Amino acid sequence: MEEILSKFTAEDIERYINVYAIPWAINIAMAILIFVIGRIIVSIVMRMVTKLMARSKYDQMLIDFLESIISAILMLFVIVASLDQLGVDTTSLVAILGAAGLAIGLSLQDSLKNFAAGVMLLVFKPFKAGDFVEVAGTSGSVNKIGIFTSTLTTPDNKEIIIPNGKIYGDNITNYSAKHTRRVDMVFGIGYDDDLLKAKQILEEIVKQDERVLAEPAPLIAVSELGDSSVNFNVRPWVNTADVWPVKYAITEAVKLRFDEEGISIPYPQMDVHLHKEENEDNAEDEKDKVRVTPEI
Repeated sequence: MEEILSKFTAEDIERYINVYAIPWAINIAMAILIFVIGRIIVSIVMRMVTKLMARSKYDQMLIDFLESIISAILMLFVIVASLDQLGVDTTSLVAILGAAGLAIGLSLQDSLKNFAAGVMLLVFKPFKAGDFVEVAGTSGSVNKIGIFTSTLTTPDNKEIIIPNGKIYGDNITNYSAKHTRRVDMVFGIGYDDDLLKAKQILEEIVKQDERVLAEPAPLIAVSELGDSSVNFNVRPWVNTADVWPVKYAITEAVKLRFDEEGISIPYPQMDVHLHKEENEDNAEDEKDKVRVTPEI
């Protein structure tokens, strides 16, 4: 070691310091300075982004996720600038990162689709937590809207997790979006029953329920002369929360009142005519009529 050092003269050491040590020290110091200043700038930018997102009233989950993505991208630029100051070939590094990102994107197509759909759901908000919706062939109350999946709770208390891609790519029915809804009911009476009396009874039953709204006015009208019954459409308007209670209450009240007033609620039936052929000596054919009621 001493022999190797003895070969270096003071001029060699001075030249080494001037040519290598000092430039490298300066580059390292500049790289550290770029990194530190870059982090400060990223922090300032992220605070501004956070304030802007807070004013936009986006979902907090979306805000947190976007903040982490933006912060990671900005820090990547800072790191690339620091490495460039050290003399690292950042062009090749960026190309490698781009190729890696493309490969990851191709392998995670479904996940990226669900992610994009989750962002759209959180931004445009076709429904929110607590709404009762029908999405992807499933009905239930929205429990959680995530970045990749959403969770619904069915009326019988089952939890269903649905990929956001399936939700956003299909029809979305939000039963809780409006404050009021119309309850659609159909009641049938027999052809021999008093139609005007039945209509009056239906009007009284709807009017007596305090949950039925005065405006828009309820609709009670004959809708169809069916095969076995004369059908009434009964369509009152109620607050969204009262839809099912009103439907159940009116249906029960109609049955009890119709029974009390002697108005029948017919079930499907048909007349079947059987023709019986006699022997040749009997010139007259006898016709038997049999009424057959199919089981429902």
